[in-house]
Amino acid sequence: MFSYRRTPELPTREEALKGRAHAQFSLPERHTVLGNPLAGPYPAHLEVADFALGCFWGAERKFWQTPGVWTTLVGYQGGFTENPEYEEVCSGQTGHTEVVRVVFDPALVSYETLLKLFWESHDPTQGFRQGNDVGTQYRSALYTHSPAQQATAEASRDAYQRVLTASGYGEITTAVLPASDRPFWPAEPYHQQYLDRNINGYCGIGGTGVSCPIGIAGAPAE
Repeated sequence: MFSYRRTPELPTREEALKGRAHAQFSLPERHTVLGNPLAGPYPAHLEVADFALGCFWGAERKFWQTPGVWTTLVGYQGGFTENPEYEEVCSGQTGHTEVVRVVFDPALVSYETLLKLFWESHDPTQGFRQGNDVGTQYRSALYTHSPAQQATAEASRDAYQRVLTASGYGEITTAVLPASDRPFWPAEPYHQQYLDRNINGYCGIGGTGVSCPIGIAGAPAE
């Protein structure tokens, strides 16, 4: 059936599904692995960061396995439809991408370290796909929660582009945008910590094998 699929294309705000004023479900209270609450407000010493790197089932597991991460949850971001449902997002008519929201303790793990995990866990040059997963919902994106995160993410992208280029890869297609006007809509309960509850579940996450530098994000190209 894939031969009949049209080339993925983002809808405009006018073309996108309108959605609904309220979610049709309630989130589980706590993370099945980390034991902490999924929804905020979060303790004041923690930071929030949003990462889109393909199917969010495997992506979320990458982050909850990282020391210093307090909780994770998956959802939809970067589109127009309010409170979208999974089938709507997969239709390509909402404009969202699948996202992992990571709540972390910056005293234990830096945003730079999380960015390294992000870059190395997928191929950020593939546009509207990751491997065999094709669609606008699989595009790579970073949604930042402060000017400092925005600057760090952009510098990290530029540093990784240099090592990818040296390894024969093309241009990074990752969007790096503020989260302030791009709401995060939590995904349905069955998506949360999916690979903890379904140990043999599908995981399409895979990187390029090219290591991302840490600590030299602002260094000039050689």
